[in-house]
Amino acid sequence: MLKSAEIRRQVAQRLRELLVKGKAWEEIADVSIAGQPADLMLKFRLGEQEHTVVVEVSSLGQPRQIRGAVTRLAEIRRELPGAYPVAAAVYIGPQSARILKSHNLGYVDLSGNCYLALENVLIEKEGKRNIRPSTRPLRSLFAPRATRVVRVLLVDPARAWRLEELARAASVSLGHAHNVVKRLEELAWVERDADQRIRLGKPADLLESWSDSYTYRANEIASYVAPERITRRYMAELARAAAAEGRRYAFTLNAGVSLVAPNFRVPVLHCYLEGDPAPLARALGLRAAAEADGTLHVLAPYDPGVFYGALEKGGLKVVCLPQLYADLFHYERRGRDQAEHLRREAMGY
Repeated sequence: MLKSAEIRRQVAQRLRELLVKGKAWEEIADVSIAGQPADLMLKFRLGEQEHTVVVEVSSLGQPRQIRGAVTRLAEIRRELPGAYPVAAAVYIGPQSARILKSHNLGYVDLSGNCYLALENVLIEKEGKRNIRPSTRPLRSLFAPRATRVVRVLLVDPARAWRLEELARAASVSLGHAHNVVKRLEELAWVERDADQRIRLGKPADLLESWSDSYTYRANEIASYVAPERITRRYMAELARAAAAEGRRYAFTLNAGVSLVAPNFRVPVLHCYLEGDPAPLARALGLRAAAEADGTLHVLAPYDPGVFYGALEKGGLKVVCLPQLYADLFHYERRGRDQAEHLRREAMGY
């Protein structure tokens, strides 16, 4: 993980690049404004106008850290009304960006995202991916077995769970569930009621962080050319073949979205399947192919938890909505747009 001093140095350079017409730059590190520390203060001139930008650097741009930065930057703005407060990190995702913009604060990250609104200047860039996605503090939280707990909480975000119930639903040990919940509490993403039951407090933050650290390519993919065009009827044939062998399956990516939102077209088919795909491929007359040429892609689950909470749509199984969102998030074919549409229209958080 980059240290704050290195992030600060790169952020200062990034701001100079974004505000290329700025003149007479002055850079001051580790300043104190009415007793409130700030990591960086930049002074410069645009045309005839003098500007002061105060930067708060966070090694993690997660919503919890960003909310803390919002509080500190708001204090600085009260003490120095002419300054423009900016949050900075290696990566600031959509949820963190929304928090900052809702408080009229700017942001810049080292991954290419930014929002700067300086009088007659507006610079906004979004949609860039995290250049360092494997942040150590979150790595254990999104390890395969740990995501079973995460998935259970996201499927039913309003439910209050006893730890034993959560462990049983997630098919993990009581100790493992305790460790995951403890990490979620440290991030302020879960809370406990008076009876010590666990409730997810910030489902959107958790969903975004999981999706950012996960890719559907964590699953082993076997690709095939189907003998006919991909249709709902063909999906039903695949489902029947899996059921005949007593194996779990669940559609995801385009296929999953097409079942949740029926007007959506399915150019290629992705389906989680338990066990060896070869017998099923033979039964359906599939021909093995390179992934780029395949029309049917069978995903061997990175963890059995992908089948938790599977939905049934038109008699066909679809992964639960949080899993579908996470799969879509890094999918190359407009996956991010489909994920956000799914979240707005079907998930409620």
